[in-house]
Amino acid sequence: MVFKPFDFGALGAVLSVTVLSAVFIYAGKGSQQRVIIKGPKDQWLFPQDAVEIISVPGPLGDTLVAIQDKQVRVKASPCDNQTCVAAGAIQFRGQWIACLPNKVLVSIGEGEQDTPSGTDDELDGAVW
Repeated sequence: MVFKPFDFGALGAVLSVTVLSAVFIYAGKGSQQRVIIKGPKDQWLFPQDAVEIISVPGPLGDTLVAIQDKQVRVKASPCDNQTCVAAGAIQFRGQWIACLPNKVLVSIGEGEQDTPSGTDDELDGAVW
């Protein structure tokens, strides 16, 4: 298999697009990212470098959310399936964890506008 000049050009273009995409996706806009936690009645905002354990009340009981080492995870939840706990830690903008039975949403963004929500601010579904 012999590479031709066009092959090197195409390979260079693909690598350039890949690197630029990674830079745009993972590089911040210069502002501090925040952890956004929404419960059925309250909302909390924390800097991503905070060290906190937050108890978020929901209809089934309290969901424990831990922020540590710039990562966020749901430590415990009263729901039956424990999908939110099994989801593990998140650390990049746009990532989120939802406990649908307990109506708790945890996300990382730069503010409230980065929180996924419906028009009525109720959590009604999630897609993986």
